Amino acid sequence: MSFRTIAAVTRKEIHHILRDRATFILVLLAPTILLFLMAYAVTTDISRVPIAVLDMDQSSLSRQFVERITAGEDLELAARVWSMDEVESLLQQGKVKAAVVIDPSFSSDLLAMKGMPVLIIIDGTEPESGAFAVEHVGWRAEEFIYAALAEQLQSMGLSAESLQPVDLRVRAWYNPGLKPRVDVIPGLLSMVMGFPALSVALTLAHEREHGTLEQLLASPVKRTELLIGKMLPYVLVGMANVLFLPLLAVLWFKVPFNGNFLLFFVLSAVFLFSILSLGVVVGVFMRTQAAALALSFLLIFFPGFFMTGIFFPIASMPEMMRMEALGLPGTHYAIITRGSFLTAVGLDVLWPYVVMMAFLGVAFTSIAAFFFKKRLA
Repeated sequence: MSFRTIAAVTRKEIHHILRDRATFILVLLAPTILLFLMAYAVTTDISRVPIAVLDMDQSSLSRQFVERITAGEDLELAARVWSMDEVESLLQQGKVKAAVVIDPSFSSDLLAMKGMPVLIIIDGTEPESGAFAVEHVGWRAEEFIYAALAEQLQSMGLSAESLQPVDLRVRAWYNPGLKPRVDVIPGLLSMVMGFPALSVALTLAHEREHGTLEQLLASPVKRTELLIGKMLPYVLVGMANVLFLPLLAVLWFKVPFNGNFLLFFVLSAVFLFSILSLGVVVGVFMRTQAAALALSFLLIFFPGFFMTGIFFPIASMPEMMRMEALGLPGTHYAIITRGSFLTAVGLDVLWPYVVMMAFLGVAFTSIAAFFFKKRLA
């Protein structure tokens, strides 16, 4: 293998990237644009969920309860209704996402310590908002019980804590506020930084489609030298994204970076090598840009969205799907990005994923070199 030959092919490819505006935008700007779009589309924090209240008790305690659950910006009291028909109508029209129905015996049962008779109806067509409303009403109701019964319990020589036999305390490490963006955005990097793989696949397919590989195919350049030389420029461009995208995540989306950035930078280079190798495989087998584009989305982006653990836990997937996920570089890189951003783990924890990415890169490159024919079809 000649490093001089690889360097010559690399210079040619860099010239192509700088000259072709579409390729330049795809490899340098598309990851940033996609990160913005997906971050705002899939990680929006839920707030101001509109609810309706049907208060059939109409007591001072029930009114205080309504004030308590609608305090702040989490739930918004959109309507006070007087019948279940009105509740059904508002839910059908989509004007509210949940309804709180207070039983006529609310105050008497509460003061008698028989419980809190409250019904919550949610819009099942949008379960995220409904589940948020249920959770919010639940812990607000707990606060309200303590406040409402404090004086009565004190007169009985009891404390509010004595009503709960289990002292359950929850602490969220690494993401104390449980904000979706803090969890999802580091994982999204494994998707958006795969765009150079699409570019190298399209470049190879374009040259095959338009016959511009003729000079290279007639030259003494070896298959492996040609493929590595074509990958290296996209690795370099990808490393520029490794510098910019984490900075964007920290400064714009307020995602903490707790790990070692130099280690993250080096491990990102391994990921780029593996994902670009997969892109080269696509470019080798596809002879048109349209086919390369379709196969890239089927092999890189769709699996990257559904199977790399960004949104759906790998542990909950069927065994066959878990095996397929291990064959995706993005699966291992998503673990590395979350480990670098949130848990601050080092190479002693991340090395198995690095080894797997390197193995996949070598395997994909070998497959591409084996099937790449240095002749015109």
